[in-house]
Order: sequence, then C-alpha cells, then structure tokens
Amino acid sequence: MMGSEQIESLKNQLRGELISQDHEDFEEARRLYNAMIDKRPRFIVMCSDVADVRIALAFAREHGLLTAVRSGGHNGQGLGSCDGGLVIDLSGLKGIRVDPVAGTVRVEPGCSQGDVDHVSSSFGLAVPCGIVGLTGIAGLTLGGGHGYLTRQYGLTIDNLLEADVILASGEQVTASPREHEDLFWALRGGGGNFGIVTSFLFKAYPVSEVYAGPMFWPLEQGKQILEWYREFLPKAPENWCGFVGLKTVPSTAPFPEEIWGKKICALISCFNGPSEDGQVFMDSVRGQLPSALLDWCGPMPFAGLQGMFDGLLPTGLQWYWKGDYVYELTDAAIDVYLKYAQQTPSELSLMHLYPIDGAVHRVGRKETAWECRDAMWSMVIAGIDPDPAKAGRLTEWAQSYWEEIHPHNKGGAYINFMMDEAPARIRATYGDNYDRLAAIKKKYDPQNLFRVNHNIPPG
Repeated sequence: MMGSEQIESLKNQLRGELISQDHEDFEEARRLYNAMIDKRPRFIVMCSDVADVRIALAFAREHGLLTAVRSGGHNGQGLGSCDGGLVIDLSGLKGIRVDPVAGTVRVEPGCSQGDVDHVSSSFGLAVPCGIVGLTGIAGLTLGGGHGYLTRQYGLTIDNLLEADVILASGEQVTASPREHEDLFWALRGGGGNFGIVTSFLFKAYPVSEVYAGPMFWPLEQGKQILEWYREFLPKAPENWCGFVGLKTVPSTAPFPEEIWGKKICALISCFNGPSEDGQVFMDSVRGQLPSALLDWCGPMPFAGLQGMFDGLLPTGLQWYWKGDYVYELTDAAIDVYLKYAQQTPSELSLMHLYPIDGAVHRVGRKETAWECRDAMWSMVIAGIDPDPAKAGRLTEWAQSYWEEIHPHNKGGAYINFMMDEAPARIRATYGDNYDRLAAIKKKYDPQNLFRVNHNIPPG
C-alpha cells in the first residue's frame, strides 16, 4: 500500500528531488528530447548520487511501479519515461575522470557525449562515440555506439572496460571481463535490459585535431556520389570515417543563403591524423568527385566536429525514425534512397548511412551482444520538424521509406534508431545472441523490472 506517508518517507531519504504531478517543475521535468512522445509519469526522482538511484529503485520495486530509467533522455521512442510509473532520472550524475597515463575515462550516466568530449579533449584524448554532442553517453553505449572513430577503433562497446551496475535486486556489482562476465557481455549492445549503469570505464585514444567537415552536392548528383562511395569505402584507410546523407540544406546560418532549402547528397568526413595528411587524402577524394556546392573540410578540434550540428537539433523537435543494418548498397537500393530524398516532408528530415566496417569487423559476432558484425552501414531514416502539426507527415514518410528500402536489407537494426518495434525485430537484431541474452535477463532481472526499453523478456 502506497500512501502519503510512504511518499513523504521517500522524499526524506533522497538527496535529490522527488517530483510528482502536482510539483511546479513537473511539466519541465517530464519533457523528452522527442516532442512527438508525451508521457506523464507519477513520480520523477532526480537522482543526485548512486544512493538515490538505489532508494528510488527499492521504492519502485516495493510498490510495483512501472519503472523507466532516463540518462541523457535522447531516446527517439521516449523510453526514458513512462505513463503512471516512476522515472529514475540520472541526468544529475555527471562526473567524469580521465586517467591520462592509463588512457581511460570514467563517466557517469548523466553525461552527454559533448560532456565527455569536453573533458577528454583537454587531455588530447577521445572515446569512440557518436556524431552528436547532445547524445546521452549511457544510451548510446548500451545500444552499441558508432560514430567518427568507429572504423579505426571500433564501437563504443568495444572500448568499454567495465561498468558499475545496480541490479533489479538493488545489489550493486561491477561487470567486466573478470567479474560478472556474462552481464558485461550483455551490456555491450543489449540496451537497458539488465540493470542501471552508474559508471562506465572507457578506453580512450590520442585524438586532438582532425581534418574534417561536410561536403554537399546537388541531389541530382546523388547517384554518382553514392555509387562512388560504395566502391571507395572498403578501400579507404580506417582513420577516415565518411558517412553519407540525403537531406536538405537548412534555411539558416551558417549555411550560405543561396543554397538554403536545396536538396543535397552530403559526405561528412573525419580524417584522424596530421592535418597535412588529411589535406592530401581529402584532395584525392575531391579529385574523384564533381565540384561541391559546399566544402567545409579542414583542420578542426575533434570536439568541435562532434558538436558541429548540435544547434540544428535541439530538444523539443518532432522525431520519427527507423533504422536498418545495410550489408550491400545496390543500384536498386540507391534508386529507393533517391526517390524518397525527393519527397522529404521537412528541411531537417534525412537519411544517413554510417559506416560500421573496419575495426568493427574484427570483433566476433558472439564476443558481445551486438551481433551484426558483418554489416557495412547502420542506416537511419529520420522525419524531423519543430511543428507538431507535421507529426503525421513525418511518420508516414519515414515508415513508407523504410518499408520500401527494408527488403534490400536484413532483419535487424541499431536499437538506438528504433521506435516502437515488434518483438520479431528485436530478436532479428540480436540474431543468434538473443537466447543467451534472454537467459542472462532471467538471471539478473527475472521479474522484468527493467522493461521500459527494447525489451528482451526473461527466457
């Protein structure tokens, strides 16, 4: 039985704040990155430390409350919240500690990728993560994590050394290659199914200035660019990451006004190495391609590249996204991509192909929960706009796009690019690793307390 006395007791135990529906900050506290998702939890616990996390989890368990865990809050489906239950909000846990001798970075789950970049770059180091500074480091990591350094150093999970985890029982453990090895295996790609991670320890690499930036061509040249890209990428050095996008130039600074609203094929590059080498390499790329509408490639700090597009994607936009792992970029698939690029419902809507070859392919399919080690790209289709009135159009475009392109791909997708997917999609994503994940779930969370996620039920 939960009454006012139990709620008051919870409030008194916490160092952080308990926000209920009558609290003056409730509306702000429940806001999600994706404004297309609207959820009203009964309680939000704004945790200030690990003790608050354990206290909140014990309260949820005792009273049978549906429980969601929110770290960076960047999830497209809004899985950091729930209706009528309790949200354990980790956004206040933002500690970062760099060990420059060991080349490691310890990170708490409330940090964004930009937070990690800011601190690690002051030591001339970087953790292989994503491409957007606003992304929460916890969700990105637990889903796998791919970005500008992936071809050279692997996925984010390939550089995870250990994690402190609060289990459904309330026990805190360290998962690593030496302790709770099965849990460590599952955390690397299995999402938030197995517990609440309160600390990540990552391997970091010497990364400082890179030769990087975007290049744009008119969409009419998109077929030529994509055909070149599929042939060039497998032969390219692994210290170069180039992802392609079919999108529209936003009608805003800093883009030149004469190309505002123009549909384009984009190549966003990052060459990790001396600027002179990056210049030579990118000049060779330029020599193979038509003259670009825009070419902003040049030397820049790695952290600057990571946050380059953050201003275009603030919290509160409408989002609908779909993903797939792509094994082959066929002529027929290119035709589908170009068809839907002509039909984008808004300037921010896009399709990106992120390379996941190189170092990713040198890890076995069964070494981590993340199973699709032979895919070449991780694809995302995203309908995006600030106007809620466009939500239906964004959704219809992204779904239709995905339905037509999916037959060219296999069954699974990057879970961080999924909306509300059927269980069959989750099973396909993990392939032969699914049954082992279900068994580990049964061991560590037999009651499926952590189910507000891309859920793997106990097996």
